Amino acid sequence: MFVQEEKIFAGKVLRLHICASDGAEWLEEATEDTAVEKLKERCLKHCAHGSLEDPKSVTHHKLIHAASERVLSDAKTILEENVQDQDVLLLIKKRAPTPLPKMADVSAEEKKKQEQKAPDREAIYRATASVPPHNMDRAEVQTNIRDFQTELRKILVSLIEVAQKLLALNPDAVELFKKANAMLDEEEDGRVDEAALRQLTEMGFPETRAAKALRLNHMSVPQAMEWLIEHAEDPTVDAPLPGQASPEGAQAEAAPEASPEAAGASTGDEEPRDELTEIFKKIRRKREFRADARAVISLMEMGFDEKEVMDALRVNNNQQNAACEWLLGDRKPSPEELDKGIDPDSPLFQAILDNPVVQLGLTNPKTLLEACGIFRT
Repeated sequence: MFVQEEKIFAGKVLRLHICASDGAEWLEEATEDTAVEKLKERCLKHCAHGSLEDPKSVTHHKLIHAASERVLSDAKTILEENVQDQDVLLLIKKRAPTPLPKMADVSAEEKKKQEQKAPDREAIYRATASVPPHNMDRAEVQTNIRDFQTELRKILVSLIEVAQKLLALNPDAVELFKKANAMLDEEEDGRVDEAALRQLTEMGFPETRAAKALRLNHMSVPQAMEWLIEHAEDPTVDAPLPGQASPEGAQAEAAPEASPEAAGASTGDEEPRDELTEIFKKIRRKREFRADARAVISLMEMGFDEKEVMDALRVNNNQQNAACEWLLGDRKPSPEELDKGIDPDSPLFQAILDNPVVQLGLTNPKTLLEACGIFRT
């Protein structure tokens, strides 16, 4: 009996479940040493007759091991891919790669983008060179966000004045403003962090210089120490910050204020002032604008006067660049305009007061305090 050599040395025969993408299923027998590419050819012959006439048909398909979800390599055998008996294999057509755009398509797309691009100033001038000019003397209207901020401040000033008059005879408002005044006494912005000040004084720096450095560097000890080392030889290092009075000056200013009050209490010649108005003035003084010390120094180094710098920072809400532009420009709006309200006879003022929500809010003391806070910022 004659037996072929390949049959004698053939490996174990495996029965594999093949599933095609069109839903066809069948059993395919193959030995362990069968190459994956050969198995794929047999599967393609079974599910699509005549498809192997195209030599690329085998390379356009792949076999996937369903259990492990991995693609079988054509160069390996079934045994090397660890395919077991009764395993399920999926015959899937490979996804065709996206064709690269042709040069003609690319140039057409670029041309379309250029056509849709907005014209520049020179192109507009060339296209309108033959058109006669019209309305050349018409004034150009410029919108500025600063104008909006100025009008908003005027509205706040007017609302604060009206609310103060309405709350003048409200005893609850007086008590609330007394509490607010006490709270503002506790949270003074000029207070220096004692722990940070102690750290710097223990390093050998004078207390006045250390306090100034901490105020300039927002209570940061490392930055304050760098500032002290950098300005150690500066002749103006001990000068007080702009807009900040020395302790002796503060005491001198406090003494004249106390004397008229004492005299008034002893003599009784002056008429008693409205309590709410006095408390409100104290709150307004404590919520006054405080310029950024670094910005003040930087602008003064450019040659501007201290008062001008303070006005510029107040108008521009402590923004150094905007303050510099204000100093170099027409200086509009002026600092005096910030504390002026809108015209009481204007339609805008009447429309605001006619709003029921505004009318309810003006009789609430908390609304007045919030308006003062917004006005400051």
